[in-house]
Amino acid sequence: MELFTGIDWANDNHEICVIDTNGNVKASLHVENNYEGLKLLCDKLRELAQGDLSKVGCALETNRGLLVNTLLAGGFNVYPINPREVDNRRKTSGAKTDRIDAKILAKILRSDYQDLKKLEPDSETITELRQLTRDQNRLIQTHTALIQQLRDCLKEYYPGLLVIFSDLSSEPLLLFLKTFPTLQDALKTDVSQLAAFFKGNHIPQPNKLASRVYIELHKPQLQARPAITRAKSRLATGLIEQIQVLNKQIKDYDREIERVFKSHSDSQIFASLNRAGKRLAPRLLAEWGDNRERFSSAKEVQALAGTSPTPYQSGKLSWPHFRWSCVKDFRYVMQLYAWQSTFSDPWAHSYYQRKRSEGKKHHEAVRALANIWVRIIFAMWQNHEFYNQDTFLAAQKKHQKQIA
Repeated sequence: MELFTGIDWANDNHEICVIDTNGNVKASLHVENNYEGLKLLCDKLRELAQGDLSKVGCALETNRGLLVNTLLAGGFNVYPINPREVDNRRKTSGAKTDRIDAKILAKILRSDYQDLKKLEPDSETITELRQLTRDQNRLIQTHTALIQQLRDCLKEYYPGLLVIFSDLSSEPLLLFLKTFPTLQDALKTDVSQLAAFFKGNHIPQPNKLASRVYIELHKPQLQARPAITRAKSRLATGLIEQIQVLNKQIKDYDREIERVFKSHSDSQIFASLNRAGKRLAPRLLAEWGDNRERFSSAKEVQALAGTSPTPYQSGKLSWPHFRWSCVKDFRYVMQLYAWQSTFSDPWAHSYYQRKRSEGKKHHEAVRALANIWVRIIFAMWQNHEFYNQDTFLAAQKKHQKQIA
């Protein structure tokens, strides 16, 4: 590589600095974040490389977006750089401008490119699956926030419903609250009317639910002032409508994620994991991807997924640090799966309990367990094998004998 390009990207425009192997600036330009601007950037890099794109490397602080897609489609080598690395290089002077950051990125690429991982585009299926699962995660987070708002709202004027319905996102609760937004509205009905309402909305066991609702609503309970009731019932109705929309969208995402997931040849590998289910198995495949050349060892995956601690040593002192720099979605799904595995795999449950008995907090024990799962899944993934608990236990036993 002979030309090292640093790109300080932004939503509206990008600052670019190109240096050669001696650190001399060969080009410095400012382009808009649009078709014309990115075309100008690619044309300039091709001109400097004289048509040989293997000479050009591009460093920037992101691994996705239209800018990255344009560079990859243009045949350029792209190297994502951790923003903290740029911060560390900048600290000596404290100065910060887009132009300075672009040059710092170019210098990092020039000095470290042999140790940096070149960005390899994922397959179309993995790209779609990853985007679908991550987007659904955001919808679920919004859904969870709305449910909490509804819970807080009901506590202020309609607390009896929280005793009757444990799941505030369930269709029975949402339909009931939409039809009877206040306690006074609900008290105007009898058991037969409630049963007819539930039956008409195709809610299971309408008679049993109607009797329970009637009894609970007629128990003595705290009531808000009329003004508070009117205001909060309006808020509850608005929240319900949003939750219902999200319920449908999340189910639609589930169907599409399942379709894309099953279309991939690696889907059965991740589906073989106990309790991975319809949500975790696609997310695991999406984050691992299908490029077996991407990782040379399980340690690289552990670092990327944030399951392994960062070592810190100074003199005679050394201790592990929580790994902040990682792919957050990858860490989330690995730790979530690790926790689920404690309910299906006895060895995982025993390991988790042992960590807790050592004084580890819940999240620390789960993260340590996730670190083991990365090694297991890495072997499955590399060898195209399904999960077999007996295979893992035999390997674990053999390893323990070697240590002894």
